[in-house]
Amino acid sequence: MGLDFTGRVAIVTGAGGGLGREHALALAARGAKVIVNDLGGAVDGRGGSVSAAQAVVDEIRAGGGQALANGASVTDFAAVQAMVQQAVDAWGRVDILVNNAGILRDKSFAKMDMADFRTVIDVHLMGAAHCCKAVWVRMQAQNYGRILMTTSSTGLYGNFGQANYGAAKLAQVGLMQTLAIEGAKHGIHVNALAPTAATRMTEGLMPDEALALLKPAAVVPAMLVLTHESAPTRTILCAGAGSFEAAHVTLTQGIHLGVGEQVPEQLAERLAQVTRMNDQQLPQSGAAQATLELTKAMAARR
Repeated sequence: MGLDFTGRVAIVTGAGGGLGREHALALAARGAKVIVNDLGGAVDGRGGSVSAAQAVVDEIRAGGGQALANGASVTDFAAVQAMVQQAVDAWGRVDILVNNAGILRDKSFAKMDMADFRTVIDVHLMGAAHCCKAVWVRMQAQNYGRILMTTSSTGLYGNFGQANYGAAKLAQVGLMQTLAIEGAKHGIHVNALAPTAATRMTEGLMPDEALALLKPAAVVPAMLVLTHESAPTRTILCAGAGSFEAAHVTLTQGIHLGVGEQVPEQLAERLAQVTRMNDQQLPQSGAAQATLELTKAMAARR
């Protein structure tokens, strides 16, 4: 088996069903020891029970794998820290973190309650940050780690009725970009996965024929590639129905206009040139934008 996870210890959040369940099963099948985390709540995050996580654990154990259930809410940092300690107490380390926990509270922005906006941010963004923080020092100390964010096409490209969800999901990409930079010297690779899969979150949104193609299991290969010891870092993979693509946050070459009273009008006139997508570049850090801008400014002064 090419992508072997024997001896690795993984934490998968939101793993009581759907995509998270498939992730946990796949990692366990390839040799990983897995903490199956799930609050056990409804799609909107209300309620909770460890039974869903335990059912996945039972399935893994029935197949000869090793797993433990955990019912922590990722919004509770102390509970997340205890979850990481559970893994360490059982198996001595944590190698892989798959941030998959999530909820939906969809409404058009005009009708959206700000409390629901904040709750979605808390689960997706702060939940991922809590989990990353809880494993970070341990991964630094062992000089190895693989962290996967679950972003979304909604975060990357937008989707009607999901302002809260989209904001949180793109924020995870921003978190991934910086953690990948900071983790590089410690052997910590951080990536993001934008899945298209039929889960509780997509019921009623697509025709049955499409849902049949969008099995959560079809996304799993991307997760395995992004969490294996051979994984890249700072990669955004999109996956669905057995297809795989990469998304990039790029920077156009743009133009230099200098400063002056007429620059706003000049920029308006030449905006199409600024946004033109030929000769794009893929910045290696946020500083690359400043470098590009200063380079053009210095060239213009010569």
